[in-house]
Amino acid sequence: MSETYSYLGPSGTFTEAALAQVPEARGKEWRSVNNVGEAFDDVVSGRSVAAMIAIENSIEGGVTSTLDALANIPNLRIVGEYLVRVQFVLVARPGTRLEDVRVVNAHPVAYAQTRSWLDANLPTHGHIPSTSNVASALALFENDLADAAVAPPQIVQHHELEVLAENIADNANAVTRFVLVSRSTVLPAATGADKTSIIAELPDDRSGALLELLEQFSTRGVNLSLLQSRPIGDALGRYRFVIDADGHISDERVADALLGVRRFSPSVIFLGSYPRADQAPVEYVDRYDDEVFREAREWLRGLIDGEPTA
Repeated sequence: MSETYSYLGPSGTFTEAALAQVPEARGKEWRSVNNVGEAFDDVVSGRSVAAMIAIENSIEGGVTSTLDALANIPNLRIVGEYLVRVQFVLVARPGTRLEDVRVVNAHPVAYAQTRSWLDANLPTHGHIPSTSNVASALALFENDLADAAVAPPQIVQHHELEVLAENIADNANAVTRFVLVSRSTVLPAATGADKTSIIAELPDDRSGALLELLEQFSTRGVNLSLLQSRPIGDALGRYRFVIDADGHISDERVADALLGVRRFSPSVIFLGSYPRADQAPVEYVDRYDDEVFREAREWLRGLIDGEPTA
């Protein structure tokens, strides 16, 4: 049976563009889904071997629906990350003028990334949320509730739509980070340009608790590229933290940091170690090199075994 990969569709979305970067997915079946929950369900049920999910964008930060799903659905692993440059156009049915637009369809993330342009050029506009960037445009053919849609530029290659405005993103350098999520527990090999993702809870709500969590990384020379809090949901003041650490779990400094986190936190979810999309080598000072950790362990072993010290 052919392997299947799920992605937020329909065809033409940024998620599909991210999946196109996965060598293992080429020539396989791609299944378009309507939302993140459906994509995760495909992976959990075994309908798909993996799903491509947006997890972070450079404007709004972490995608909360993805972060919460990773915290609550067990046995999921991130096996790769991919970056997609995000650009938007405002499209409408043929014959529509910009001054005719009163209501705009847009995915919530896309709406946040184009809000300044929309407020400046359509100050009285209304917004109807869509399940995807492509779905926002296709809805123009299904009903007349909206007059225009925020969509990817390539949408006009697939559908008869008129571009009312180009380059409407508030930040021309906006990038969305996607992750490939699977049930596989096989770790990708360390490359020297890796990232490790976990979710950890604080043991209690008290002064300095977050600092203690972060010190597990700082004292081992491990840099964090993402730290985002999400409510656990059982009481006010109770949070879990989504953490991206530079390095691979097989790196001594990262492994030692994770041991510290596991001793400190009542709940740690390991999401995976995987190659960085930008392929940038992880930088650290020499005293946190693997050999330094191994030498320290050997020194301790010698003390325990009663070996003479030099």
